[in-house]
Amino acid sequence: MRQLKRRVGVRAIAYLFTFVVILYVAVFMNTPYLVYQPGSASEVAPMIKVENADPQEQGTFMMTTVSASYANVALLVASAFNSNAEVVLKETRLGDKSEQEYAAEQVYYMSSSQSSSVQAAYHAAGVPYEDVVDYLYVFSVPEESSQDQFQIGDKIIRVQGQTVPDPTALSKLLSSSKVGDQVEVVLQRSGKEVKEQVTLVEVKDKETAAGRPGFGVVIGAVQKVQPKEAGKAVRFVDTSVGGPSAGLMFTMEIYNQLTKGDLTKGHRVAGTGTIDAEGKVGAIGGVKHKIVAADREDAEIFFVPVKNYDEAKARADKIGTSMKLVPVSTLDEALKYMEELPVKP
Repeated sequence: MRQLKRRVGVRAIAYLFTFVVILYVAVFMNTPYLVYQPGSASEVAPMIKVENADPQEQGTFMMTTVSASYANVALLVASAFNSNAEVVLKETRLGDKSEQEYAAEQVYYMSSSQSSSVQAAYHAAGVPYEDVVDYLYVFSVPEESSQDQFQIGDKIIRVQGQTVPDPTALSKLLSSSKVGDQVEVVLQRSGKEVKEQVTLVEVKDKETAAGRPGFGVVIGAVQKVQPKEAGKAVRFVDTSVGGPSAGLMFTMEIYNQLTKGDLTKGHRVAGTGTIDAEGKVGAIGGVKHKIVAADREDAEIFFVPVKNYDEAKARADKIGTSMKLVPVSTLDEALKYMEELPVKP
């Protein structure tokens, strides 16, 4: 009897160990793959606040996203049975960046996209504006000695009590110091201001390869767009997505709030595409997944960059959607389409 109990106990331990190993392999073990799937189609109106906005909007403008997941074994197996899933190597997305660096880059691109969408909407609505650098954004901290003072995603607010409009101005400000000196830097980190005494390190000038004092971080400037007319300011509510591809739909919504009347005409309108200050619409990635996301939210119209139209049309035909695909290369084309669209009963 004692031997039987011992055998049962050993067997139970073996089963438990096997279960733990399978659970680890299926859920926790990293793989070199990434899975793309349709994301969301979300109304952009709640993400944007326009002073003295025209409240008329019976329909909606929607931005579309792609869901990208770093795959475990369980997700890879599930993807084999999902016709909308696309499995790719991580390196095709990350390149030589870490996951944290890539995520920070996408946040920067979203901020830049928001600025460009405000510029494009002001331009189309005839609102004069000016560009002001809001802050410098830290993409990466390659210098090990700088990692105690900076984190990826930090916003540089002030240096030595001064705001710095761009990386060139920062280099000029630091040029009066020398390597090893300490300077006071005010950062915004996770929504809070942080003061750091930063020790300057030697960095190489990209053009001359000469050494100069610097922070040892990779930075970019984020613009803030200010109207020259009172009562026309635009601000964004923080979103949980990154990347530049919501630019066109942000612009459509801002323009609709800046101008009289309802540009949606009561329709559910989705789309994708980058935007620049002049209103040029640029190509994006993952359009086939965004088509599915928009169809799931009953979008009637989908604005797609001209260069992405063939891929979008192929997926639309495959899923049998009744959604109307409208290829555009400029904001004016999208606005003209909506202005000529009849009001939905």
